[in-house]
This record gives sequence, C-alpha cells and structure tokens, in this order.
Amino acid sequence: MTSVITGDIINSRGVSVKTWLPLLKKSFNSIGETPKTWELFRGDSFQIEIENITETLFFAIELKTNIKKIKDLDIRLAIGVGDKSFDTEKITEANGEVFINSGYAFDYLLKKQNLALKTPWEDINEEFEVSLGLSLLIMDNWTTNSAAFVHMYLQNLECTQKVIAKKLAISESSASERRKRSGFDEIMKLEKRYRKLMNLKRNNL
Repeated sequence: MTSVITGDIINSRGVSVKTWLPLLKKSFNSIGETPKTWELFRGDSFQIEIENITETLFFAIELKTNIKKIKDLDIRLAIGVGDKSFDTEKITEANGEVFINSGYAFDYLLKKQNLALKTPWEDINEEFEVSLGLSLLIMDNWTTNSAAFVHMYLQNLECTQKVIAKKLAISESSASERRKRSGFDEIMKLEKRYRKLMNLKRNNL
C-alpha cells in the first residue's frame, strides 16, 4: 500500500518559472529522487509517490503552503491511495490501483475542488470529500502571509509560537492573528484525523 499525488500549478504561466520551480523541486527532493519517486511533465504537472500513506495529507498541505507563499499561485493535488502492481525506474511509467485512484481524483474530483482524495475505502472517500471541501474554503483563500505562516509552522512543529514569530520577523500578537486567520489548528485536526484513519486501515490489511 502506497500513495501517489498527481498535480499541477495553477496560473504557472502568470509567474516566472524561476520563482516556483525551485520550491517545488526542493519539496519533492525531500521525499526522494527523480524520476523514480517524482517526475515533472508538461511544464507544470507532476507525480510524486509518498510511500507512507499516513504522511500524504501533511505533505500535500505543506506543498500547498509552499506554492501559495508566491503571489497569484495555487496548486491542484489529487491524492490516490492503493497498491502498486508494476514498478519501474520512472514513476510515470508505473501502474496499479494507486495510480488509477490518483488519476481518477485528478480527472474527475479536481473539477470540484483543488485537493481531492481517492482510496480503496468508500467510507474514507465520503468523509474526506466533505472535509477537504470545507477545509479548502480556508486554504484556497490563504494570503501569501497566511501561507508563509502555516508553512513555517509545518516545518517547525516543535517550535513555540514565539519562535515562529521570531523566524518570520513579526510580533507574537501578529503570529497569533495569522494562526487564527489561516485556520491552522482546524486544518491540523483534519490532518490528524486522516493520519489516524490511514493507520487503522493499514493495520487492518
């Protein structure tokens, strides 16, 4: 059981590729090497495998913050979970349930929202179709400041809000306000819920 994210950058042509591509590659390189683990194609589209299915939503949220830190950019992400039946040295040539699910989410579910999930379990699919849709009411409307705040927090979860404020060169009261406006605590509750359910499903296989 593994997971694959298929995605693309929204409004990539409106912003210099030199601005967002290094950030994208840095995020991907933290997971593994191209083209085995991730690959870019058609300029602004990509696939990346996250082998630990419990970590996938966290990575997707962090990736979204990394891109939305840049003015006028956003990202579409289709998460697929399932088995991989055929492996190769290039992720875009591999096959299996996980790729079918990610492709389905990308082709159909992303028509309704910018972050979608398709798994082998219908109870999970139904729950997260609703919960991700609600969370995107906040995440799709992050300002660059809100995205930068959440991104910093996700990379430094062990740090206090005071330390985060210092890293961002803002006051602690400003950090507190950004935390509220970004819906950080609510989004992390959703991530925790996803992590718990994926652990349960994986352990029951």
